[in-house]
Amino acid sequence: MTGRIRIGISGWRYAGWRGVFYPKGLAQARELEFASRAVQTVEINGSHYSLQSVASYRAWRDATPAGFVFSVKGPRYLTHMLRFRDETAIAALANFFASGVLALGDKLGPFLWQFPPNFAFRPDAFERFLDLLPRNTVAAARLAQGHDTRVKDPWFEPGRKRALRHAIEIRHPSFCTDEFVRLLRKHRAALVVSDSVAGWPYAEDLTADFTYLRLHGSETLYGGSYKDEALDEWARRIGCWASGGQIGDARLISSARSRPRAARDVFCYFDNDQKVRAPFDAKRLMARLGLTASAEKQIETGR
Repeated sequence: MTGRIRIGISGWRYAGWRGVFYPKGLAQARELEFASRAVQTVEINGSHYSLQSVASYRAWRDATPAGFVFSVKGPRYLTHMLRFRDETAIAALANFFASGVLALGDKLGPFLWQFPPNFAFRPDAFERFLDLLPRNTVAAARLAQGHDTRVKDPWFEPGRKRALRHAIEIRHPSFCTDEFVRLLRKHRAALVVSDSVAGWPYAEDLTADFTYLRLHGSETLYGGSYKDEALDEWARRIGCWASGGQIGDARLISSARSRPRAARDVFCYFDNDQKVRAPFDAKRLMARLGLTASAEKQIETGR
């Protein structure tokens, strides 16, 4: 038994991809439609920079084929500015969940919470943050009702009750403690396996029922294609995690091993978007794992 593996890209709207990954003549409005037939999942990045609209979430949902899944990046207003320090953060979190993200329906995957390099680990404060995160769509819709006037067209419909997943990306070395890993396991949040040349902490502790990888580039931050040998190694690791195991040479923060599972879902996103490497590296890794993207229909250009 293995979990579901999804390989994809971080964002899809990049001018430099046009005429290289995206065919010449493809309308910009159809780029997500094209990308979602090439890879299995996409991180929504715009939600990190500003509140998106329910109309956008609906459009993204409708542009993608059945079985496609989005991850949604949490607002930097919360992670980088407010940092969940006071009651203002609760209203901002409500605004995020009221903005329309639940309109993705069954295509809503994990939420990514990326903290900046100058954000240090404080156990009590970080647990307060984890406590605020809704664990299912009904709880998220209830939280959304506390939104303020910044949300012009709020969306409260939870759809069928489903568990929500949260992944945490750290960039400060103070997080490299047993206590941090224990908190993630207590709250069933995944530690993001974050591969980069930036010197951010890298760890492979398994803390949830899924694993979340972000591959930021092999040569520069957000640049450089992954070599064949590197993709072979990522395929080996992903296969082990999907089968519920932990690789023997894992780089771990905590000496406490994760609880054995029959399977884990795996989400992997290529973020080396400079020079148009991400979508092609994603497809190369998919091939190694025997994965194919959905192709409900051919995408025609020039319309």
